[in-house]
Amino acid sequence: MKESFIPVTSIASGIGQEVMPDLYYFPVQIVNVVFAGTQNEWVLIDAGMPKSADKIIEEAEKRFGEGTRPRAIILTHGHFDHTGALRDLVERWKVPVYAHILELPYLTGKKDYPKPDSSVGGGLVSSMAPMFPNEALHLEDEVVPLPEDGTIPFMKGWRWIHTPGHTPGHVSFFRESDASLIAGDAFVTVKQESLYKVMTQKQEISGPPKYLTTDWDAAYESVRKLAALKPQLAVTGHGLPMACQLLGTSLEKLVDRFYDIAVPEHGKYVNEDD
Repeated sequence: MKESFIPVTSIASGIGQEVMPDLYYFPVQIVNVVFAGTQNEWVLIDAGMPKSADKIIEEAEKRFGEGTRPRAIILTHGHFDHTGALRDLVERWKVPVYAHILELPYLTGKKDYPKPDSSVGGGLVSSMAPMFPNEALHLEDEVVPLPEDGTIPFMKGWRWIHTPGHTPGHVSFFRESDASLIAGDAFVTVKQESLYKVMTQKQEISGPPKYLTTDWDAAYESVRKLAALKPQLAVTGHGLPMACQLLGTSLEKLVDRFYDIAVPEHGKYVNEDD
């Protein structure tokens, strides 16, 4: 996978926030990574933009102490903006990577992701999409599938939920005890296609980023599945965290109007006869 720097950054980049005592999100340019756990045991969820490893390590050491390293890196999916620093982090930390078994072909050099679709419209980020890398990573020995029973290594009390649509093996993470959700890109809280809204982080519920989503019916079912959990907090792959009543009403709106709000009017992966 290419490691080119993508020249887009939001005003939130580099400003981390603790949303629960053991849950901390850190924006890296236009995408969020999550530190889940405590100083004694934590994992990194997703691996940010290309060339961001030093920033992620620096932030981890601010939170957990000098020389800290996670027990593992857990991926919601393997798109370039969620794995941009993965190779560098694995080499530095020497920790395993976990992903859904359907995502492994894209992480082990067997299959490239479909090329981004700039024809979906919606703003300048969509127009820039053809420059986004889609090549597979080569993590043959480092990446292993998530346990089939839904548990997540080193994340006690959490379970993974298969939420395909954006990618075949996309997963989200849910903790029943406090209804916390790490949604990845199953849905996001910013209109990711718009450069202005990405840069300003204007908060609004949205479906998965349009220019990289290939199965809209599956994406709808994934949003419906997550909304049914009645989460009280959601940290998404893009945008600011959303919680409580705003999250509930926003998810209800997204489910009810998914094909109007989330699905582009046209594009390579849109059934325009629907």
